Amino acid sequence: MDKNSTIGMIGIGLMGHGIARNVAKHYPLVVLDHPGNQPLDELQAAGARVMARARDVAAAADVVILCVTGTPQVEAVLLGEGGVLEGLKPGAVVVDCSTAVPSSTDKVAQAVQAAGGRFLDAPMTRTPKEAHEGRLNLLVGGDKALFDECRPLLATFAENITHCGPVGAGHRMKLLHNYVSLGSITLLAEAAACAERSGVAPDVFLDVLTKGGGGGAALERLRPYITARDTSGIRFSISNAHKDLGYYTAMAEEAGAAHLVATAMLATLAQGLAASTPQTLLPEMVSLLAGAQVAKH
Repeated sequence: MDKNSTIGMIGIGLMGHGIARNVAKHYPLVVLDHPGNQPLDELQAAGARVMARARDVAAAADVVILCVTGTPQVEAVLLGEGGVLEGLKPGAVVVDCSTAVPSSTDKVAQAVQAAGGRFLDAPMTRTPKEAHEGRLNLLVGGDKALFDECRPLLATFAENITHCGPVGAGHRMKLLHNYVSLGSITLLAEAAACAERSGVAPDVFLDVLTKGGGGGAALERLRPYITARDTSGIRFSISNAHKDLGYYTAMAEEAGAAHLVATAMLATLAQGLAASTPQTLLPEMVSLLAGAQVAKH
């Protein structure tokens, strides 16, 4: 990957802004202007150019990174009118860092290849804080030679980079990861809500779980909310968790895999979503499941 290669980026949200600021330290950058973006001042000060259409980003770039909400947005920005495929250079690479349904990823990758491009799915784990610091985890699916070619670019914003297999393997692994991670948090939120309604003190609840089989990353992320109603441990919305668990159950159904627990967790998140707003954060499931009101964002 030549240092003079131009990188295009679509999706400058909470995660995408962190990716973009780190890419801009090493490569020329062009980004798509969009109402959902975080402020672009820092990126423009670093030399980033702003384009009005996805096709214009693609026409200016050797690699196009997508970091959008989910499958409908990925398909629209790539395949829709004025989309990336209309401007994609021959041999250019599309790197999809979004969370998506793997069967759609297979379809999108074929469309990119038919347009003369190459494709990697590279969804991420960790939070906006690590994105800002350039310390994300990436789960990459695609041709191994292409993965090796793009690794220097990926290393500008990721600390741990795992090649998971062929196209779609990154998105499949991301959904497995999020099912376990978000599912564990949902389970613990329900248990914490039951503890509240049963009169078990929060410090006792946390102490016993920490010293036993309930300890771990999920509990530590929920701890600030259980003790002080502080949502900073998980800056992830219930609506996004519901989306990701929905994608996981769709993947499991397509694979003929068991998903009874996932279906129950999806229903639990749907209950929380119905009682809140799209911006309500996942730790607030504790209050929602306990029957309490949460602050409107």
